[in-house]
Amino acid sequence: MLGQGGPVKVYVAMRPVDFRKGIDGLALAVQEMLGLDPFSGAIFVFRAKRADRIKLLVWDQTGMVLVHKRLEGGKFVWPQVRDGVMRMSSAQLAALFEGLDWRLVRPERARRPQAAG
Repeated sequence: MLGQGGPVKVYVAMRPVDFRKGIDGLALAVQEMLGLDPFSGAIFVFRAKRADRIKLLVWDQTGMVLVHKRLEGGKFVWPQVRDGVMRMSSAQLAALFEGLDWRLVRPERARRPQAAG
């Protein structure tokens, strides 16, 4: 469903959205607010004004999937509110979804080999 077997692109909407929006409203927000294709297979992350709720929207090749999570204690760590969209790694998304500080998740940089073989 959310991990389609390969690297997945994750886009985070920086500005909070009206959480009364469902699948169709959020797909339209992806097109109009973010300028992206909601049917690309990427995961789109939205937050409410209250930072204790997030929604994930993704097209999984059979239909649109909407995941809504509310933290029972605490708030999601969120980037500073401004316009636009931000990229996030799938590891950072996993940390965010667990309510952890996703900014602490750094990709391991592969070192360039000195020689082939």
